[in-house]
Amino acid sequence: MSALRILHLEDDPHDAGWVHALIAKRWPESRLERVDGRAGFEAALDAGAPDVILSDFSMPGFDGLSALTIARKRYPDAPFIFLSGTIGEEVAVEALRNGATDYVLKDRSIRLIPAIERALGEARDHARRREVERELFQSQAHFQQITENVADLIVVLDTTGRRIYNNPAYRTILGDPSSLRGTMSFDDIHPADRERVRAIFLETVRTGVGQRAEYRFLLGDGSVRYIESQGSVIPDQQGGVANVLVVSRDVTERRRNEERIREQASLLDQARDAIFVTGLDGRVTYWNAQAEALLGWTRDEVMKRDVRPLLFPEGKFECVAICQKVRADGRWQGELRPQTKSGAKLIVESRWTLVCDDLGAAKSVLFINTDVTEQRRIETQFLRTQRMESIGTLAGGIAHDLNNVLTPILVAAQVLQSQKLSAESAEMLHTIEKSAIHGAALVKQVLMFARGSDGERVPVQLRHLISELTRLLRETLPKSIEVRTRIDAGLGLVMGDVTQLNQVLMNFAINARDAMPGGGTLEIAARNVTLDAEFVRQHPALKTGPHVCIGVQDSGTGIPPEVLERIFDPFFTTKPPGKGTGLGLSTVLGIIKGHGGVVQVRSEVGKGACFDVYLPAHEAVEKAKTLDSRSPIPRGHGEGILVIDDEQVIRDVFLSILRRFGYRGFEAPDGKTAVDLYEHHQRDIALVVVDMMMPGMDGRAVIRALRKINPQVNVIVVSGMLENDQFNADGEFGEVELIRKPVMSELLLGKVAQALGSRG
Repeated sequence: MSALRILHLEDDPHDAGWVHALIAKRWPESRLERVDGRAGFEAALDAGAPDVILSDFSMPGFDGLSALTIARKRYPDAPFIFLSGTIGEEVAVEALRNGATDYVLKDRSIRLIPAIERALGEARDHARRREVERELFQSQAHFQQITENVADLIVVLDTTGRRIYNNPAYRTILGDPSSLRGTMSFDDIHPADRERVRAIFLETVRTGVGQRAEYRFLLGDGSVRYIESQGSVIPDQQGGVANVLVVSRDVTERRRNEERIREQASLLDQARDAIFVTGLDGRVTYWNAQAEALLGWTRDEVMKRDVRPLLFPEGKFECVAICQKVRADGRWQGELRPQTKSGAKLIVESRWTLVCDDLGAAKSVLFINTDVTEQRRIETQFLRTQRMESIGTLAGGIAHDLNNVLTPILVAAQVLQSQKLSAESAEMLHTIEKSAIHGAALVKQVLMFARGSDGERVPVQLRHLISELTRLLRETLPKSIEVRTRIDAGLGLVMGDVTQLNQVLMNFAINARDAMPGGGTLEIAARNVTLDAEFVRQHPALKTGPHVCIGVQDSGTGIPPEVLERIFDPFFTTKPPGKGTGLGLSTVLGIIKGHGGVVQVRSEVGKGACFDVYLPAHEAVEKAKTLDSRSPIPRGHGEGILVIDDEQVIRDVFLSILRRFGYRGFEAPDGKTAVDLYEHHQRDIALVVVDMMMPGMDGRAVIRALRKINPQVNVIVVSGMLENDQFNADGEFGEVELIRKPVMSELLLGKVAQALGSRG
């Protein structure tokens, strides 16, 4: 404690002496200053506030009450004690009423020190109270400043839940805060949440531990506000709970935003596109349901992971370049080939968009990926189909021209064979005829393949087909591959399309060749088998009974099990780009199914592969036909035949053979000439032979024009185009014979005689 400063107002030096002595004895370090008048008193006060003021009551020219008034104006908290020998009781009471701390009579000096001590103690207590009051005022001011200016909802509740104080923020939700004072806080809580919140509040009062709560306010207009709150207790002097302070926040807008985001996310999950969002570092922050379905990874597997090496393990540099373009331009669009979790390759149309924050700073990238794998496959298939159609168109034109070339060769060879020739010449003509027939068959096969025609189903002796194929394979396969056959002597017939069955065996042989780059053995076997019920149960497409089994076996590299499962899938191939379409075996499977059969595959890696084809046996008896078993060719009786063809050589050979066998010939190089000729000579023309494909008027137009002249005109149609089999599909021309080029003389003469009703 610092030394006391005591101001003593006393005009009597003797009285001042004994007072000073008492004070010095009690407070040796004290500093006592005596003044004896108004001027000295005011000057001492100017020097600062004294710790205690002692004053005589009555003095010449100045009095104690005046001194008290001056002191209280200057230092209202300084203790002021009257020390006098003349003060009466009434005066003393008045002095205390005016602000004096105490009074002591001089003849009772023993009370002086205790009076000073008591006055100093009261002054200290008063000073402390003033400080506490000041701090409390400041604290209250701060609390009021905070509570009245924050957006949070602040309420003080009593221990029953009634409101004691609500800050102004409540005005926007529940109305005037002053009207809420004394109301029950639970009444405004949604009925579905009320008892739960009440239980939390009572638990807080019981334990003194604040808790968090989420609930809803149900407002008077029926609207709902979502609230998050944190409660805490205000303790009383005994450490119990005096009140509960609850600080809450209206999170309705946030809840609505979250709900909108959930709805948007739900909508994105319904999208057919794979949509995901990453940070600028490539780490996933959003992954929709279609991304899971398309790419294989679940949300949990990719969240916070860099998705780029997952989707593009082989396209790192391409991905980096795209990312740089997105950052520079804000977007990118193109076609990508991501890899799925299972390792499958997809084709997607991908759109990358840079997402920025409110300040324009880049923060993430949005990816929208549309799966176009199947679309691209169909487009590729369509382009292949278009190419095949183009090939078919080209093949049709070539076939027409080749058939026109082969027809005179074939007709001439057959006509010449009817003359007396040397054995050598006859053999040469026979060779010419066979070559022309073989050429015509080749043209037919090319045309059927290019046009996709089903061809004609006839009884087929597979022994002959395999023999022809074997000769071809031995001439065309590498000499390092040995071709063997093993065929049952009494091999049965099958009902089938020779061209398609030949295509099946050729496909097996080509695959076998590719599986034996270093050479090996290719064996084609055929045998009769009888399928029992057990075998048919394993292959429901078959029926019990006699079948023919064709097996094509090689000694090549074999087929791995994982490839064996997919070899019949369309467009699946293990060959390098440009070496295979993946359609060969799928086409084979389709052909065999169309013939009512099945294909079995057996293979072991390193030990080759064997394809077994089971086809139903045909019960017809095989009939051998030779060129020598020809029926007699009927002759004409001078009937007129009009030959219409734009090829001079065709007209010449037709007319030559017709005239040789007793017919009269008329010719026309085009449709218009033919119609004019027929109109003038229809009585002389018993039959018209017309080519279907001619410039200007084609065969159909010619027949229509001739029918206008003579509805009963007799017509034979000649065509080198396979699809012209259907030229009369709608029955427009009635019963009209069709002869395919190249035309054999016997066939032409037979059809002519049949059309004329001749009997040769």
